[in-house]
Amino acid sequence: MTTTPHTTDVVIIGAGQSGLAAAGALGAAGVRPVVLEAAAEPHGSWPHYYDSLKAFSSNRFNAMPGLPFGGDPDDHPTRDEVAEYLRRYAAGLDAEIRTGVRVTEVGHDGGRFVVHTAGGDTLEAGAVVAATGSFGNPYTPELPGAAAYRGIVRHVADYRNPAPYAGSRVVVVGGGNSAVQVACELAQVATVTVASTEPLTLVPHRPGGRDVHHVLTVAVDPLPAPWVALLFDGAPVLDIGGYAEAFAAGRPDRRDMFTTFTEDGVRWSDGTTEPVDAVITATGYRPDLGYLRALGALDATGAPLHSGGLSTTHAGLAYLGLEFQRSFASNTLRGVFADAAAIAPAVAAVARGGHRLLG
Repeated sequence: MTTTPHTTDVVIIGAGQSGLAAAGALGAAGVRPVVLEAAAEPHGSWPHYYDSLKAFSSNRFNAMPGLPFGGDPDDHPTRDEVAEYLRRYAAGLDAEIRTGVRVTEVGHDGGRFVVHTAGGDTLEAGAVVAATGSFGNPYTPELPGAAAYRGIVRHVADYRNPAPYAGSRVVVVGGGNSAVQVACELAQVATVTVASTEPLTLVPHRPGGRDVHHVLTVAVDPLPAPWVALLFDGAPVLDIGGYAEAFAAGRPDRRDMFTTFTEDGVRWSDGTTEPVDAVITATGYRPDLGYLRALGALDATGAPLHSGGLSTTHAGLAYLGLEFQRSFASNTLRGVFADAAAIAPAVAAVARGGHRLLG
């Protein structure tokens, strides 16, 4: 049943780390937003990741302003520890957080945004922050021969733990942190290969005894060689779990990406074929912003049209949690609040009737 539209200054869509960071930054700017979250609690996608996931930055770098993360500052928090931290942070915000509310479409009447929900409600707002991340839109590239393959193909978004793969031959596709973390875990119970288009770059997370993220917040000159690799050599993987030793022992191993599936396995780049029970694709995600398509705020691929997180199509529309939005840490727990603080003044100005040029 459709109800009378409610009116507010700012609607934030999503109550994960990005949406909560947006609420915190807007609160500091004097705006009390309404936050809409489809899940039952404000913790984003963290509880839905694989069981053993750890954040790739340590506790000392993961706190939002005003709430210490807690624990050993050099530990990497688990999936559940991050979710619990976000719940605590949400509880301390000066924001109206509505859970169990899924946004289906955002429109614009020429003066204000109109946010439609699956429950039939509408909210009118002067500004909107889209902070729904990408977990709801996992990406798997088209892989030759996939239609004929009779084994299991699963995105890492649907992976939970290694138990179902015990004794199996598994290929993990990808070269990033999740691919390596999952492959090393699986290799304890299965025969595992990481298939990637480029060699892996494993970077120790404490070179010289200091957390590698220190260099990202405190200038160091000259940079130690492992930090140079982290910053400039492709897509590095932080070794937070003995990954280098695992690969050195061949559990797992790493090979160039296979050229095609066969009915019962894969064909490797050297022409050899091998039976494979399961392929797990750790090939990333794409922005989950389908509710903005009718607004005309996205390009043909579904990516937002923006500059530094501010829409180039609609004044008052902003984004948080996009990959490389303003830095390589933009879509991480460590980096999202800096982006939130950067967009908050413009969002607050439009919400209060101010003006911002597009572009």
